[in-house]
Amino acid sequence: MTAKTYDILLAGGGVMSCATAYYLLKAHPRLKIGIVEKDPTYTFSSTVLSDGNTRIQFNLKENIQISLFGLEVLSHFSEEMAINGGKPAVDFHRQGNLFLVEAASRAEALAGLELQQRLGGEVRWLSPDEIRQIYPLCNPGDCVGGTFGPQDGTLNPWAVLMAYKNKAVELGAEYIHAEAAAVLSANGRVTGLRLISGETLPAPLVLNGTGAWGTQLALTCGVHLPVDPIMRQVFVVETNARPSGILPGIFFPSGLYCFHERGGQFMIGKSFSDDPLGFDFQPNRQIFTDRIWPELVDFMPSFDRLKVTRSWSGLYDVNTLDGNAILGEWPALKGFFLANGFSGHGFQQCHAVGRYLAEKMLHLKPSLDLSIFSPERILTNTPLSENKARLI
Repeated sequence: MTAKTYDILLAGGGVMSCATAYYLLKAHPRLKIGIVEKDPTYTFSSTVLSDGNTRIQFNLKENIQISLFGLEVLSHFSEEMAINGGKPAVDFHRQGNLFLVEAASRAEALAGLELQQRLGGEVRWLSPDEIRQIYPLCNPGDCVGGTFGPQDGTLNPWAVLMAYKNKAVELGAEYIHAEAAAVLSANGRVTGLRLISGETLPAPLVLNGTGAWGTQLALTCGVHLPVDPIMRQVFVVETNARPSGILPGIFFPSGLYCFHERGGQFMIGKSFSDDPLGFDFQPNRQIFTDRIWPELVDFMPSFDRLKVTRSWSGLYDVNTLDGNAILGEWPALKGFFLANGFSGHGFQQCHAVGRYLAEKMLHLKPSLDLSIFSPERILTNTPLSENKARLI
């Protein structure tokens, strides 16, 4: 019996692969697309375990452009992803994002602000007094000000993922419940995927969209990626502080962030240099008590009494070269495409990245030039420059 042949196989069924499948089929409806996902429940998916935030506030032009396109897509996403009249509810709340700025980072923050505004982003500078007005629970302390993006916000990652998945399937993609064990190749070209079951799926193009597992899959065809799976923890707390309305997401200079969900409920997280490397999904609440809470109280005095109501952990696929995405075809292996190393900001970039990868695979002129994220820089050891405080 001859194995079914695909035009393109997408390894991993997360939001990157599903968005790419959607844009591929939108451009060429007759393509034979296979999305290979080992866990349709997405229990450990980084997409589903993310905080769901999206923002314009990056310092790299292309990252800003990616975010601006994402906001454009979200303005009509439910209509575009409708199936048989049913529209997905992604619950996009534009409560805004506020980044506090210390004196040492002021020049960089203002340069980023100018670029964001020049590219069409709605972002403005706030003085410490203005910060207190917009976020009455916050004591800016020694911060000299902050940048505020009122169009930023949070949405439901599961709903976005399911919308892309279901729409791609409606357009003709085949969703395959299986685990990709290896990328197959011959004579410098990709030939398909081998599944953990031993079955082979032939295809001339393969996307590595397996997130934190991407380095492992890439190694099976001799590609070494500087991407590590790093555990990140999120804590939800209940406080006595009950502001009227929903406050903006607030990001502190150290990378600590706090999202107001409703009433006295807040979602809090922070990345540390010693976060566990590997596939660990067991949150450690002592981290909150010992390392997060004291800093939080410095900026938010009313948080001196609170209760941790739940917590979870997920994985960042951290690009150790420069913290930015690795997008496009691997130079030494034709047909092997990468969507790896997003370092915590992948979910919000899925719209532009999915479109870009589809265009590259189909040899179309990219609507948005993201060649700066080419895998070539891995081989030449040429990192991109981005304000690290923005990579959350």
